[in-house]
Amino acid sequence: MSDSGVSPVVPGSQTKQARPILWLISLVAVGLSLFQLYSAGIQPLGLFYQRSIHLMLIMLLAFLIFPVFGPTRRRGLPGWAIDGLFLAGALITGGYLVLYLDEIIRRAGFWSQTDILVGCIAVITVLEASRRAVGLGMTIIGALGILYAFAGPRGELPWLGQFLPGILEHRGYNIDRLVGQLYLGQEGIFGLPLGVAATYIFVFVLFGAFLEVTGAGKFFIDMAYAATGRQRGGPAKAAVLASAGMGSISGSAIANVVTTGAFTIPLMKRLGYKPHQAGGIEAAASTGGQIMPPLMGAGAFLIAEYTRVPYLEVVKVSILPAVLYFATVYLFVHIIALKQGMQGMARAELPQMREVMREGWHFLLPLGVLVWLLVMHMSPMRVGFYAVITMVAVAALRYAVWYFFIAPRQGQGVTVEGIWRAVRAGLAKLLEGLELGARNAVAVSMACAVAGIIVGVVGLTGLGLKFSAMMMAFSGGNIVLALIMVLLASLVLGMGLPVTASYIVLIVLVGPALTAEFGIPLLIAHLVVFWYSQDSNVTPPIALAGFAGAAIAGSKPMATGVQAWKFAKGLYLIPVFMVFNPEIIMGGPWPVLIWNAVIAILALGAFAAALEGYLFTRMGWLSRLVIGPAIVAVFYPDFRVEAAGVAVMALALCGNWLASRRATAG
Repeated sequence: MSDSGVSPVVPGSQTKQARPILWLISLVAVGLSLFQLYSAGIQPLGLFYQRSIHLMLIMLLAFLIFPVFGPTRRRGLPGWAIDGLFLAGALITGGYLVLYLDEIIRRAGFWSQTDILVGCIAVITVLEASRRAVGLGMTIIGALGILYAFAGPRGELPWLGQFLPGILEHRGYNIDRLVGQLYLGQEGIFGLPLGVAATYIFVFVLFGAFLEVTGAGKFFIDMAYAATGRQRGGPAKAAVLASAGMGSISGSAIANVVTTGAFTIPLMKRLGYKPHQAGGIEAAASTGGQIMPPLMGAGAFLIAEYTRVPYLEVVKVSILPAVLYFATVYLFVHIIALKQGMQGMARAELPQMREVMREGWHFLLPLGVLVWLLVMHMSPMRVGFYAVITMVAVAALRYAVWYFFIAPRQGQGVTVEGIWRAVRAGLAKLLEGLELGARNAVAVSMACAVAGIIVGVVGLTGLGLKFSAMMMAFSGGNIVLALIMVLLASLVLGMGLPVTASYIVLIVLVGPALTAEFGIPLLIAHLVVFWYSQDSNVTPPIALAGFAGAAIAGSKPMATGVQAWKFAKGLYLIPVFMVFNPEIIMGGPWPVLIWNAVIAILALGAFAAALEGYLFTRMGWLSRLVIGPAIVAVFYPDFRVEAAGVAVMALALCGNWLASRRATAG
């Protein structure tokens, strides 16, 4: 995984494996998915049992799918020897806790040498599995965290402490204390991040996998084209809507780009968008899927657990900011279409909404069940279980209706052999969905396990409070400077960490300062950090979603990344609006909420127009310059200042409209 929550398996990785290994991967993956469904909907397990079995199976998959020397090279005898050791390490990591949990709990704090040895094996195994499934950056940061814990006068590496700046110094810890924290407690590997991955996240990843194998992606894309295809820049607008629809359930920016971009990017290029523009639009729109309720990648579940706010409340608070983001990308797309004189697609080239709904309306039923159960305040894990079951049942029922009722009308008879073929095809789809869900969960679970190591070190050494003190010192108490620091830190972390891990590390380090020192409400602080953690998808030099879009568009990666960064500007501006208007985001009076939503969209639209230098016609430099301070005024939490900003923007935009009318008349 490269971006957040759910990641597709590396293309072609399956074909590099021998057939017995593919069978073994399928067996472990299907077993993991069935275990997760059982514990989610039938018999919930205790905390350590659930997390340790989940991590054990996830690491087995990681070592089987990703060979030690890379997916393009054969394992050979040395590779199998190394992988065999790590596969044993994965079994030991999970199996030891399952078999000896009661004894471990009884001797809490007085660990045996076996406890410490197994803990060391677990830490090394987790770091190596993360290197293969997530990337080297995550492993390096986890290893640096361990070295930091050892640095200090009482640590295993006291000499290392002399290289630490004064504010980062601490007493240092020995291996027994650190391993107890990271493996034998609830604040390390088996802490909250892995707990969320092993419960809520996995079951919704599985739900997304079943949607994928049953064809939901094509349904959302066709629906978006039917709705917007005839408008100016229709394919680009369809990309925005399709990415919002797919992203709301898949939660992975790169998977979103690959899924919807394969359809939208070629059509955008054909309509007149430049290749790097088409790739950038798709990347920016797909990144919005990470912040779009109900799933928001892994973010909604993690935010709910960290803040102790009900999951449904997190979803409700996130709706308005997500709508503002997609409105911004949509306006950018529209302005470019106007600027370049584009037209829409012909009706004959587009699917008809009636046909699209007739063919795929059943995909909306599981989503309806999901939303309804959430509103009924059912546990998200149980909601995910019922959503998966509903998806499977609806797909089976639809196929049965077609085979027994529709096919006979078309002259196709019902035979025993045909029924058996249909049953086998259905079972194959079921197993495909179970396997794909487990494969897609490997990276996010490994990212969460290593994030647990980092969180454990931060808690042990007090690093979070030290970072808070540094933030206060560098920002001088200025909240805007503090937000800029968070943004820069997220960009640096995003170069080596996926979105989920970047969010966890950042919130542990800067969260205390944002809430305690700057007075930002807890839920808003988490949302701001989560939003800023998305920027590695669209911000050069590491614009992961932008690079995926460039591969499809056939454009230069860096140029596409710059375009993605431009179109995704709402990712940086909307968190500022959240910070200065928290009572609006968290549900103020309806008139105030509507007013602020309207002026925020106006401000973001004006910003897009000023950046492009075009709205109804070309904008002069004076209009573009005055819009900047007006946008700042709109975000300022004072009605008089807001009204002044709105007036300035309205005058600038009206002047542009009048200029276009004069040009047309002349």
